[in-house]
Amino acid sequence: MQEIILGKLGEVALKGLNRHTFEEKLMTNLRRRLQYTGEFLITSRQSTIYIEPKNENCDIEAAYAAAKQVFGLAAVSRAMPCEKSKEAILETAKVYLRDEIMGARSFKVESKRSDKNFPMTSIQISQWVGGELNEAFPHLSVDVHKPELTVHVEVRENSAFVHRTAEKGAGGLPIGMGGIAVSLLSGGIDSPVSSWMIAKRGVSLEMVHFFSPPYTSPQARAKVLKLAQELTGWCGRLRVHIVPFTEIQEEIRRAVPEEYFTLIMRRFMMRISEQVARKTGASALVTGESLGQVASQTIEAIACSGDATSWPVLRPLIGMDKTDIVALSRRIGTFDTSILPYEDCCTVFTPRHPRTHPRVEDVRDLEAKMDVDALVKKAMDGIEIVTVRYTSEEQA
Repeated sequence: MQEIILGKLGEVALKGLNRHTFEEKLMTNLRRRLQYTGEFLITSRQSTIYIEPKNENCDIEAAYAAAKQVFGLAAVSRAMPCEKSKEAILETAKVYLRDEIMGARSFKVESKRSDKNFPMTSIQISQWVGGELNEAFPHLSVDVHKPELTVHVEVRENSAFVHRTAEKGAGGLPIGMGGIAVSLLSGGIDSPVSSWMIAKRGVSLEMVHFFSPPYTSPQARAKVLKLAQELTGWCGRLRVHIVPFTEIQEEIRRAVPEEYFTLIMRRFMMRISEQVARKTGASALVTGESLGQVASQTIEAIACSGDATSWPVLRPLIGMDKTDIVALSRRIGTFDTSILPYEDCCTVFTPRHPRTHPRVEDVRDLEAKMDVDALVKKAMDGIEIVTVRYTSEEQA
């Protein structure tokens, strides 16, 4: 028999009458994500997703790594199926886990029996297999509390399975089950993390990036597209709407006091992102704002930027501190790209003394000096869309 992958459902298992729809979407997402690793048969039974190679050309290692990035799976393990007999289970454990067994000093066996027709209980399976392994590998000692190795046995309807301890999956809900949102993607640490957190709730994303040449460089643009590509392993294909933002920023500098530059810039970003949302069928906007992290993220400043849009604004990082955000950035694989020294448009014309406690009425009065609608329309007309897939980029 060939090694397979077992995926354990998390929240999806709690979905009641809608559960089948979530499972189907999860399996569709798995097929799409694993297409680069070979041909796999993906099925669902008893709160478990079975990922079985169809031929010997499948890259089980790559498929295992990919499956851990698919939202909806709480845990993932590589497993070896075998006949449903205690002798076959024992022999499979001896062969399949031999390297781990030889490298461990203590072990235990944990068993689950979902096929109640199997003649041994879960405890009896663990005791028998554990005893036989202890006899076959006398260097091992049994430790049921803190073993170096746990041998897992599952007896299900069609087969028995032996596997190591499962690794944590991406969790959350399958992409596509939570609607669509437009996420503002800068070149910093926060916005890729906020995008990931919303995608984990099953939301499909459209990305918006504001680009201000010559103040921002082609390397900064390339950096953002690289961040988007790093997110595709988790989020699937992404479209990045690159918005020409130079004229708006120059008009802000001309028309309003310096201390309001960043506040009014953020309001333009919200307006343009809302227009992108209308065009793409999205129902919300996503930002990487964290309360108090910078001057434009005080309660009053956030209220000012939110006032510019009628769309719901999701801020998943709002209560997190920078240490937590950086740790998550490292985990999802975007940190090293985020810290590349190419500045985005948020650093253009940064005020020396930004207004931290603005009044919405004052900001609206200042904006009245500009032709906001015309500036937004011109920026929308100049948008470039780049589709980013797991292995490539293409311009629309």
